[in-house]
Amino acid sequence: MAASVENRQFNHLESGLFKSGPGNHNRPGSPVRAFTFSKNPVNGNARGDYSSSDDDDDDENNYSVLIKKGNAELEPSVLDSRDELTADNWVERNPSMVRLTGKHPFNAEAPLPRLMHHGFITPVPLHYVRNHGAVPKASYDDWTVEVIGLVKKPMRFTMRELETEFLVREFPVTLVCAGNRRKEQNMVKQTIGFNWGAAGVSTSVWRGVPLRAVLKRCGIMSSKRGAMNVCFEGAEDLPGGGGSKYGTSVKKEWAMDPARDIILAYMQNGERLSPDHGFPVRMIIPGFIGGRMVKWLKRIIVTTQESDSYYHFKDNRVLPSHVDAELANAEAWWYKPEHIINELNINSVITTPCHDEILPINAWTTQRPYTLRGYSYSGGGKKVTRVEVTLDGGETWQVCSLDHPEKANKYGKYWCWCFWSLEVEVLDLLGTKEIAVRAWDETLNTQPEKLIWNLMGMMNNCWFRVKTNVCKPHKGEIGIVFEHPTQAGNQSGGWMAKERHLERSSNENHALKKSISSPFMNTTSKMYSFSEVKKHNAADSAWIIVHGHVYDCTRFLKDHPGGADSILINAGTDATEEFEAIHSDKAKKMLESYRIGELITTGYVSADSSPNNSVHGPSCSLPLTTITELLPPTKNVALVPREKIPCKLIDKKSISHDVRIFRFALPYEDQVLGLPVGKHIFVCATVDEKLCMRAYTPSSDVDVIGYFELVIKVYFKGVHPAFPKGGVMSQHLDSLEIGSFIDIKGPLGHIEYTGKGNFIVHGKRKFAKKLAMIAGGTGITPIYQVMQAILKDSDDETEMYVVYANRTEDDILLRDELDAWAEKYPSRVKVWYVVQESVKEDWKYSLGFVTESILREHMPPASEYSLALACGPPPMMQFAVNPNFEKMGYDTKESLLVF
Repeated sequence: MAASVENRQFNHLESGLFKSGPGNHNRPGSPVRAFTFSKNPVNGNARGDYSSSDDDDDDENNYSVLIKKGNAELEPSVLDSRDELTADNWVERNPSMVRLTGKHPFNAEAPLPRLMHHGFITPVPLHYVRNHGAVPKASYDDWTVEVIGLVKKPMRFTMRELETEFLVREFPVTLVCAGNRRKEQNMVKQTIGFNWGAAGVSTSVWRGVPLRAVLKRCGIMSSKRGAMNVCFEGAEDLPGGGGSKYGTSVKKEWAMDPARDIILAYMQNGERLSPDHGFPVRMIIPGFIGGRMVKWLKRIIVTTQESDSYYHFKDNRVLPSHVDAELANAEAWWYKPEHIINELNINSVITTPCHDEILPINAWTTQRPYTLRGYSYSGGGKKVTRVEVTLDGGETWQVCSLDHPEKANKYGKYWCWCFWSLEVEVLDLLGTKEIAVRAWDETLNTQPEKLIWNLMGMMNNCWFRVKTNVCKPHKGEIGIVFEHPTQAGNQSGGWMAKERHLERSSNENHALKKSISSPFMNTTSKMYSFSEVKKHNAADSAWIIVHGHVYDCTRFLKDHPGGADSILINAGTDATEEFEAIHSDKAKKMLESYRIGELITTGYVSADSSPNNSVHGPSCSLPLTTITELLPPTKNVALVPREKIPCKLIDKKSISHDVRIFRFALPYEDQVLGLPVGKHIFVCATVDEKLCMRAYTPSSDVDVIGYFELVIKVYFKGVHPAFPKGGVMSQHLDSLEIGSFIDIKGPLGHIEYTGKGNFIVHGKRKFAKKLAMIAGGTGITPIYQVMQAILKDSDDETEMYVVYANRTEDDILLRDELDAWAEKYPSRVKVWYVVQESVKEDWKYSLGFVTESILREHMPPASEYSLALACGPPPMMQFAVNPNFEKMGYDTKESLLVF
């Protein structure tokens, strides 16, 4: 999804945004108590405390339109099952957030394309989160903030007093984690921090009380009397330093500087703070790193020395590159003041093109320029004045257009990110290997060309580089595929991850070759042990063995017609039997281009030593890290990646002369299959002494316990002239007696429906409110599975429009179920049938083939909230689905999901 940030002007937030209600994410039993904010919180005594730095309020931008639009596009936040056994089990969160530190504590960023889709103002549920521990449970009415230390009048303020007794400030501020882009540093050398991507940055409209006014009310003492620093302390109990609160400090002159706009914030985007963002009150220090903005604020202490908090010294530092963890502790580098981070540095990122985006090269795309886009920010209120892009490694630079959606405050300070864009010729992109960006601010600070590693992995601001490669997305067509340096968290992908893998592989291969060299061995080809192959079992490195040869299939994952999972379920194993069972001679020839060496064999290893053939089971049963957790851990799951699971036939029903429903028992009665919605399984059987494997989508509910069902159309031999032998697997299944066994393997497939209109497609998240679903023949089963999941969830309001094509009425599968859904849910389910020929005079649906007019009449129009799902024979996809959806305005690369 390409980001688009337009130039927009807005006035103040509407008062309606301040009202407590359903839009404020209250839920029964939540520790966050409802509170209605007053429309005019300034009383007669407040103005003497603080002179506003913002007398030109009427001239400021209005952000309410952006906030309302962003909230309308969000799916509801939910109680995530991953938080179930943690102290945060009461906190509702957006399911699309990329978790960076496992289950707990919660540290997350939004997917970069989704963050940029919302532009200048980030919806609160998509705002990045940095938590050091559990979220404190707080009551607005009971919360107080204490101001003590070197003040004449130590005071304790309630939230109501903060809200009503001081002048209120409200303005947008961009928050940035000092670890933004850290994963790039971790690809060079592991830091002591986790893998932030390029979305550790967000912008909100913050409302609160000026810190300067609060300190003046308490009578802050002068510097001569020792008042040099202002310390902030949060409420959470953390393990650091043997047990402490999160705390930090800023210099007194910064705290009292009206130009810096430092506030105690209690509202974000027109609503009270959410639990993850510091409810009920937090610090906002514009232009500083997020680590200085203490959440769940409890105490403000004016001191002579800077904060003595463990987290003030052992976090948010940029140490010299030669300092590792051992040296930092031994030589007390943590306590050297010159290495502390306060203000942000200059930075910029390319967001369009997205990671793995493919730009087709054809007569249409080459006639118009391609627009590169991204964001930039600087610290300390400094304005970003220039952003430049190079396509030739820095030899020449092109100056980009800048969009600054905010206006400077009265002191000329800029607190928010800006957006840049540049139109480039497509042929220029075709001729480059890399796109790089750098920014400049008003003090002429710019970004370094090369990455500067530091122990904490912070303030990474080297040129952001996107690599380009030529690919073949379709037959007879070439395209450009773009690669970002990394993907956030534990997600695989990125050119830096590939380079790191190649470097490691090169070192390992060199050592292995050297160790096995012998006058009795053929070393003209690289040799690999089985234990070495087993290590390469994930998306960032997927190797297989076929007939004793070792193949690296990593670069073919995204191009594999059967989806990446078809390879990943065999990665790290001997896949000879499975490969032979489902691949053509053409595929076998293609495989040779991925061969990297031979398998080392010994006298103790037999030809039948594939882990799938071993009587002891697979030799590597660890689940793939790239496959999403299938079900909550409380459920017993049958499917195990890379392992064949035996299942017994316990029932078989004939629906028509050639349609059967098969019910297979899982190995244990308390098991669920463990198949994500939208994915499928391989059914494996030995037919005529050869392994036969076919992909099927069960028709049974994914949560059914103890069994699964398949609706199978049997293709009998001698019926269709083009297929005289009929279907090998379908005829075999039809011949099975009750009590017979088959093997299944999975899950596999590149599409997963995660609920409430959300999909994960090739690892990328997509969202729709309306689904255009087109199926042909047995291709109805994955469509049916998604519909089943949607209708099972009473909170899922996704609308479904189904066009189902078959040769005759008798070939229509699951018709009774589809018609029943259309009758029961008339506003959400529309079903239309297309058959080539009809023998019934009262046939009320379409005859012939799927046409543009049929799709326009029975499918939703193309929009940002529509996705098309399709499954059917290749001719239908080629001649009916793809061209007609393109005519309707659908982006068939991004908005058409083909099972």
